[in-house]
Amino acid sequence: MGIKFLGLLMVSVLVAYYLYSPVPENVEDCWKLMLLNAVLRTVGHVATIAEKLGFANYMDVMMKITIIEYTPPASDEKVIVTDTKFNDVPVRLYVPKGQPDTLKRAMIYLHGGGWCVGGSGMKSYDFLSRWTSEKLNAVVVSVDYRLAPKYHFPAQFEDVYAVVKYFLQSSVLDQYNVDSSRVCVSGDSAGGNLAAAVAQQLLHDPEVKVKLKIQVLIYPALQTIDLDLPSYRENENMPILPKSLMVRFWSQYFTNDTSLKEAMETNQHGPTESSGLYKFVNWSHWLPERFKKSHIYTTPSHGSSKFGQKYPGLLDPRAAPLLVDETKLRGLPLTYIITCQYDVLRDDGIMYVSRLREAGVPVIHDHVEDAVHGAISFLTSPLTLSMGQKMSNNYIEWLNENL
Repeated sequence: MGIKFLGLLMVSVLVAYYLYSPVPENVEDCWKLMLLNAVLRTVGHVATIAEKLGFANYMDVMMKITIIEYTPPASDEKVIVTDTKFNDVPVRLYVPKGQPDTLKRAMIYLHGGGWCVGGSGMKSYDFLSRWTSEKLNAVVVSVDYRLAPKYHFPAQFEDVYAVVKYFLQSSVLDQYNVDSSRVCVSGDSAGGNLAAAVAQQLLHDPEVKVKLKIQVLIYPALQTIDLDLPSYRENENMPILPKSLMVRFWSQYFTNDTSLKEAMETNQHGPTESSGLYKFVNWSHWLPERFKKSHIYTTPSHGSSKFGQKYPGLLDPRAAPLLVDETKLRGLPLTYIITCQYDVLRDDGIMYVSRLREAGVPVIHDHVEDAVHGAISFLTSPLTLSMGQKMSNNYIEWLNENL
């Protein structure tokens, strides 16, 4: 009996240790978040083992979550849903049935997943896009851009931009009965990165005559050269997106060469030619005092010129929208940015808020004090998170009033 009890006790301790995550007390659904994080950690551990044994790339294993979560396009009494292609890029299209003779609003949505995983067909993204289309009487174009590690930057941006330029043609907007003055781009995480990059690029593209009314960036990743911000330090081991995973996402966006990932882990990856860009991401200047706390700013160490030469995308605004001067920000549309307190990417979004405001861009900043990264992706049973429901309700309400 003693041996069995000891064995049970050891197993219980191991399970408790494995399930435990440093979830702050003010976060709702703590146990649900811990269980969800345990699942993601398990997949991550399997991916690590598979990669070390040479069976598969880490991200190929992580992509299994996307495959499991896939839901086919299904129309209902309110929205017509189809999988098609715009400019040879796969998209999932949502067209509302209500008020057929009324000009509609439109959204181009870009999913998250670190440029490596995810897809418009995932249950969570399908639900959000369907809901957006229904509530706003809007045409929603959810883009299935190419993913790393098979395709690296700038493939993801090029796919997204090709779809946006195609959709913004007058003939296409007319085809879907869209009001050209009520079009927006939106995205979460890596999708927020792509949305910000698209909005910047459109400003200086003479071929595009239709202007975006709004850009929505949900906990976006926006810069490549300093991965030691206060938010990275404070939330290094937070659920859903720990720093180690974000570093993997960033490095694999550019290359499968593990030397870049290793340099990013110690924040020594900045190319020597990046020194003039640090002023754009100097958090000691751009963050409000309450987010600085007791952190001390130090300029990131330069890696070597080899990273800049081999991976010029590190300093490309299409990958890092924060790395542009003020003149490239002026003229951007009304911007809605959501950040979460317990998120390594928190400070990217907050710095962009500060920089946009200084450039004269109207910005609404919705900072959620009790949320973690990725919350808006958990809106359907059994993975519903209260924090995600609140964020998505605010998101839809704001869009309804401003788009």
